[in-house]
Amino acid sequence: MKKIDLKGLDLCCYTETLSNGLDIIFVPFLDKANYFISYATRFGSEVTTFIPDGEKKPRKVPDGIAHFLEHKMFEQESGEDPFAYFSKSGTGANASTTYNSTQYICYGTKNFLDNLRYLIQYVNAPYYTDSNVEKEKGIIAEELKMYADLPDVQLESRLRKNIYHIHPRRVDIGGTVEEINKITKEDLYLCYNNFYSPNNMFLLVVGNFNMDEAMRVIHEELDHRENLVKSEIVPIKEKKSVCKKEDSFEGNIQVPKIGVGLKIAISDLGEYDDLELDLYLTMLTTMLFGSSSSFRERVRSDKLLNNFYTDWDNTERYKTFIILASTNQPGQLIKEIKKEISNHDLDEDMFQRMKKVWIANEVKMADYIDSTVNNIYDDMIRYHKVIPNKVDIIRNMNMEVLQEIVSSIDFDNLSVVTMLPQEEIL
Repeated sequence: MKKIDLKGLDLCCYTETLSNGLDIIFVPFLDKANYFISYATRFGSEVTTFIPDGEKKPRKVPDGIAHFLEHKMFEQESGEDPFAYFSKSGTGANASTTYNSTQYICYGTKNFLDNLRYLIQYVNAPYYTDSNVEKEKGIIAEELKMYADLPDVQLESRLRKNIYHIHPRRVDIGGTVEEINKITKEDLYLCYNNFYSPNNMFLLVVGNFNMDEAMRVIHEELDHRENLVKSEIVPIKEKKSVCKKEDSFEGNIQVPKIGVGLKIAISDLGEYDDLELDLYLTMLTTMLFGSSSSFRERVRSDKLLNNFYTDWDNTERYKTFIILASTNQPGQLIKEIKKEISNHDLDEDMFQRMKKVWIANEVKMADYIDSTVNNIYDDMIRYHKVIPNKVDIIRNMNMEVLQEIVSSIDFDNLSVVTMLPQEEIL
């Protein structure tokens, strides 16, 4: 295996790519008692149109199929429940689907080799029948209805529909009841065979374990699997503009909520790699809206803010900054957010201070298995590699580059959504 020192973090990882294309990443923590295993595919809910291996024409699969497929991986032909298998040794297990990935995990302190082997085996053993697919539709429909009643979900869903014209990120990760009712076992096998193959997946193991023994199990279970993926994801021709600039609706809430989305075309930002753009854009929004920003201090003192959440949404061609907040004065808070975005005053001292905070956080998180897993997992999904020198990259960030990137952004390309309490019914 190739050893990679994670500079400035007192950590190293070991990587190897099997002949079938599967990436293996090991990060040993021999001073810990536990381990964490993630078996992941770069297949998430935004992949709905693709040209399958061996075919020439695109296929459109129903929205929500990646999440549906994740559910069905826990139904094995043998009848054994993977959750029950892991729980026998006190091992935790779960799975999750995002817009661009799906992962299956287990974590614990015992039975490492058995659990590693079993995790690989059940993820490589799809079992879809007409009856078990139909049964799952009802389960997932209830899950979708439950989440659809949550005000924060309603707000973000409406905001996404107003940001994107046709991009699948308009649709919730789980899809819609109408769409999941279209899913067939043939659809599931089509997606599994095209995206759950070695060169579209990786296996990440972090914690206290024997690397030689782990590699032996991995080779035994995976060497025979061929590189199957030759499918082609059809590019999405999403417009640069937001779909709708302003919108409002009523919901079952007592305090009004707002959502703001700033949509940025990567092609407008210059010749930077994706990691650089992510760091500089995150630095920008942290300086403007972070917990120690003058904006936060101002809106708190003016009692405009109840809670405040920010995140970046990254697609192949766009980076979108999302704000979700609750406030008793939605109009005034929106005004303050727009003012901060349009002014985007950047302070050199704050920039240097934030770099130091980021580096300190990277060092601190490197002492925890779960944080290390999350960091490396995100890097493997977003950049297709482990980033060994992130601390150095942060340290070398400079204000001139940030200002150059900021000068390329259309800060008027905003979508704003207001969610208001329903009028009391007499």
